[in-house]
Amino acid sequence: MGRTAAAQAAPDADRRREQRGWYFYDFACSVYSTTVLTVFLGPYLTAIAKDAADPDGFVHPLGVPVRAGSLFAYAVSASVVLAVVLMPVVGAAADRTGRKKPLLAAAAYTGAAATAGMFFLDGHRYLLGAVLLIVANASLSVSMVLYNAYLPQIAGPEERDRVSSRGWAFGYTAGAFVLVLNLILYSGHDGFGLSEGTAVRICLASAGVWWGAFTLVPLRRLRDRGAPAGHAPAEGKVGAGWRQLIATLRDMRARPLTLAFLAAYLIYNDGVQTVISQASLYGSEELGLDQNTLIVAVLLVQVLAVAGALGMGRLARTYGAKRTILGSLAVWALILGTGYFLPAHSPALFFVLAAAIGTVLGGSQALSRSLFSHMVPSGKEAEYFSAYEMSDRGLSWLGPLVFGLAYQLTGSYRDAIISLVIFFAVGFVLLARVPVRAAVAAAGNPVPARI
Repeated sequence: MGRTAAAQAAPDADRRREQRGWYFYDFACSVYSTTVLTVFLGPYLTAIAKDAADPDGFVHPLGVPVRAGSLFAYAVSASVVLAVVLMPVVGAAADRTGRKKPLLAAAAYTGAAATAGMFFLDGHRYLLGAVLLIVANASLSVSMVLYNAYLPQIAGPEERDRVSSRGWAFGYTAGAFVLVLNLILYSGHDGFGLSEGTAVRICLASAGVWWGAFTLVPLRRLRDRGAPAGHAPAEGKVGAGWRQLIATLRDMRARPLTLAFLAAYLIYNDGVQTVISQASLYGSEELGLDQNTLIVAVLLVQVLAVAGALGMGRLARTYGAKRTILGSLAVWALILGTGYFLPAHSPALFFVLAAAIGTVLGGSQALSRSLFSHMVPSGKEAEYFSAYEMSDRGLSWLGPLVFGLAYQLTGSYRDAIISLVIFFAVGFVLLARVPVRAAVAAAGNPVPARI
């Protein structure tokens, strides 16, 4: 009896150790999303592009006329196109070989190196900035395919909402901590003997260093489980990955309810990702807020997102993940409608809006990830999560593209932000129509008591 209890305790301890290691990849890479994508790079790259622009306000990367104020949004969209090409191949290769960890390391350190390279964005190097953004963003997307694919392997059905929410909470905690350091450096750059531009470049590069350093923790604690039965070794590398992707797509067609969830997620998450990537640009260019105000606002988002992720995880245990996500989408639509009417030069009102965003941001993302994990067939985690990540980041190109086009055509970021409401409205309707319990059963997984 004692040996049986000890034998059961050992796997539980190993699983908890893996879960703690898994949390740390959110802790590592979320600093990029906060410091680079949300706060500093949008306004900084836009300023560089405007300095290099012609008298009409256009830059000409590769001979294509682009309004300087749209460059950042277009670069985000281009990174998504690259990610769409890479993610399915990497996901299929990971499942065929059973070796997620080396691929995770390659993607993470490519992204971290590109981010650290942003230290060299001075003068008129807007094209270098766009290229580094594309590489870093695409690398993050690829790494998240592999990271998310571990969730069904390290957490049972009844604990996934909790584990997923804790991962997001770890990420937002790191984002808040590093953002405090960024705020000290940026606001006191004169005292440190630095120019404003140099302080921004140090903040950007620090995110890459942090990303690379803390990626070591999950690489030490997560373990590969080998190729599942029935998966031949990947002999043709990229070719084999594409052949497996085709097989995966055929397999997903046999699970229309899982595809229905992905369609809903694609729509509403497009709105979420666009708000995250364009919020600082909206605040600086349309609302006339200074960089310190934007940093404090994003810091407020990070702090409240920790509580929001954990709090919405608790709500999911009472009301189910689907209902909790639907409630968050209604709040998102209300936030954007309010943002459209927000007066310029009103930091206090902007902080109120940031607090509302933080409350729903982490929870809606964490619960979407855990809900989808129930709909993934065993042994096909990375392949299915590559499709999920294409919805999460890889196919979230439409929002930034619409945002950039709206500004290019109208010259107003207010006209761009109000268009994002439609993403949450349509996503709400599509998700409400998905019978999630039937989708979980159709994937061959046990249905949790509350979902």
